[in-house]
Amino acid sequence: MTSLLRKTISLLGLLGLVFSPVLAQAQGYPSKPIRLVVPFPPGGSADALARLVGTRLSAVLGQPVVVDNKPGAGGIVGADAVAKAAADGHTLLFANTNIAINPSLYKSLPYDTASAFAPVIHMVNVPNLLLVAEGVKASKVSELVALAKADPKALNYASAGSGTFPHLAVELFKLHAGVSIAHIPYKGAAPALNALLAREVQVLSNDLVSATQHVKAGKIRALAITGPTRSAVFPDVPTMAEAGLKDYVAVGWQGVMVPAGTPQATINRLNIEINKVLADPEVRSGLVAQGLEVIGGSVQQFGDFVRLDTQRWRPAVEASGAKVD
Repeated sequence: MTSLLRKTISLLGLLGLVFSPVLAQAQGYPSKPIRLVVPFPPGGSADALARLVGTRLSAVLGQPVVVDNKPGAGGIVGADAVAKAAADGHTLLFANTNIAINPSLYKSLPYDTASAFAPVIHMVNVPNLLLVAEGVKASKVSELVALAKADPKALNYASAGSGTFPHLAVELFKLHAGVSIAHIPYKGAAPALNALLAREVQVLSNDLVSATQHVKAGKIRALAITGPTRSAVFPDVPTMAEAGLKDYVAVGWQGVMVPAGTPQATINRLNIEINKVLADPEVRSGLVAQGLEVIGGSVQQFGDFVRLDTQRWRPAVEASGAKVD
């Protein structure tokens, strides 16, 4: 036996010692029921998607996936529960845009967002529509901008509350368009949408899912999609970039994260299995019909996206003046 061969065999033996625990963990996962923490109340669209994914995962992983709703404090209650959980892949966070917004919105958090979680997969984007009330003399974004510039006191916009996604989406619009529109916060997304329908306000950024029926009925008008691509539900509605605000992107999203330190083999398996769920034609068509944009992709892609989105929301939070103790 040559010296080189002896060294090669020795090195392979050492590599086996290093990787065998990782392989064993991957093969033995999951060893008990998985808890999927949803930081929203039961019954909403996010909860429905979480339960759909949970049911499909249960079938392939051979363990129950139990949805645990922990709403409160802009998603912080649920996120904190996951941040403090064992990093073994048996506790998952159904994360959304709040993960990117909260570090700028809250003066302090019970966890360090950047280091407390590991990305698994970016499941869907939830595009918003920039909407105007019936009677507003604007059929495209440039006309709305012209109205706001002609009279800075002429327009008001509603939101689901200070610091919420609909609030900050319009603040980001104001920054990019260089206009002034007064903010009127409501106690939730539904009251804000009702205010637009009743013409109490003139402008609203609202998720496509709940606004669709009213837009199609002609009760309100959609000027643009706030995400980077057009929606299959409204193929004729341009993106903000197409409407003239080339650097504007404000998209809600939903994905899965786990506590930092979770074995990479476990994260990779979850990524693979959830990608399969999202690729299922029946699941995909159902999500698209709701106005959701199916994303999927790699662990790294999701991590890069969250970092970019966190940076994107900082100027909007600063401009809004919204801060939560």
